[in-house]
Amino acid sequence: MIDLRSDTVTFPSPEMKQFIIDAPLGDDVYAEDPSINQLEKMISQLFDKEAALFVPSGTMANLVSVLSQCNRGDEILLGNKSHIFFYEAGGISSFGGMHSHQLANNSDGTINIHDIKNGIRKTNNVHFPITKLLCLENTHNLCGGHPIDEEYTSSVANIIKPFNIKLHIDGARIFNAAVALKTTVKNLVRDADSVSCCLSKGLSCPAGSLVIGSSKMIGKARRIRKALGGGMRQAGVLAAAGIYALNNMVDRLYKDHDNAFKLASALEQIDTIKINIKNIKTNIVYFDLKEDIISDQKFIDELIKNNIKIDSKGNQKFRAVTHCGFTENDIDKVITTIKSII
Repeated sequence: MIDLRSDTVTFPSPEMKQFIIDAPLGDDVYAEDPSINQLEKMISQLFDKEAALFVPSGTMANLVSVLSQCNRGDEILLGNKSHIFFYEAGGISSFGGMHSHQLANNSDGTINIHDIKNGIRKTNNVHFPITKLLCLENTHNLCGGHPIDEEYTSSVANIIKPFNIKLHIDGARIFNAAVALKTTVKNLVRDADSVSCCLSKGLSCPAGSLVIGSSKMIGKARRIRKALGGGMRQAGVLAAAGIYALNNMVDRLYKDHDNAFKLASALEQIDTIKINIKNIKTNIVYFDLKEDIISDQKFIDELIKNNIKIDSKGNQKFRAVTHCGFTENDIDKVITTIKSII
């Protein structure tokens, strides 16, 4: 099966599995798991922040980050296509009681500086919630996997900090952004108060994300993680995968980007497919069928019959995400199959 639905479908390599088997373990709720402690130290140093916290998922990482920095009734500015708003079950509202204020995302995942300025509430007006946090996403999933550079992030930080508004970066694919922009994750998050990063996407770990920030913020996050049910015991079996991934899986991400561009270039040659090749910046490829010649579900079903899976977004829009389980040799089969179905 060629599975392009997401980079979350990746599996640990035999080498990663062996590294997991050999991992020293302890009880992480007591902060005694050596593998967890090593991973958290590695990540905090890599991102040049004071501390880090391992959590089971990216959704929990974002939720813990928000809950650690806001109170009930506070307002959060975020993009209308952001993962936190779109795909996380309204957690910040249902669990945190926070009010989300959605601002329009540009096609590259950024938010207009003018809109951010206008979105900040006047704290002396009792009619308004108090704006406490702004969330950015890098790379931006629904905006084609666009990486956001450090200059933009810095300009946003300069706008919000005089108002005592903190900046959180949903960095689920922040390593893809760093590779695409030929920079470091440290540079990309320099102005952020908190960051989340995911291990189970392009880095191919079975599970796990991290929350990164100040020691004070992470101390609060640890308590919130426990309240949410994210306190695990011998979680070093998952942390070991993260340690292996940081040492072995980051530098190869450019291959996924190259394969995404090659796949998109081949799709562009099919008359009935609409795709903007200029938007392919990392490992995410969005394309549309130009004509209503086949239903979305029929298209997906026919691909599955040929051992290919992609993600349907509805209304003739589809997504393919490249990863270490997809090679350049698979591109021909995907293209030939799509041509045959159409």
